[in-house]
Amino acid sequence: MCSGESEIHTRALCDAVLEELEREGIREHHVEGYEHAQWILIDYIDVIVHIFLPPEREYYDFERIWGDVPKRRLDDKGEGEEEN
Repeated sequence: MCSGESEIHTRALCDAVLEELEREGIREHHVEGYEHAQWILIDYIDVIVHIFLPPEREYYDFERIWGDVPKRRLDDKGEGEEEN
C-alpha cells in the first residue's frame, strides 16, 4: 500500500510495480482503477497492491481496518521479518 501525489504519480508507481515484477517473471492477474488513477489496485492473486491518492487512502483507511493483522516489511528480494 502506498500513496502518490497526483494521478500521474499513481500511474507511474503502478507502471513501475508492473515492470519490475514482470522482469522477475511475475505477471499481474488484473489491474483496476488505472484510468482514473485515484485508487489503483494490482491483483497478483497472492498479493494485492493498492496505490492511492491521499484523500482516497484517508477515506478508506485500510490501516485501521487491517490494523491488527501482522505486518511484514519486505526488502527488494521479497524477504523480511514480522514487525511488532
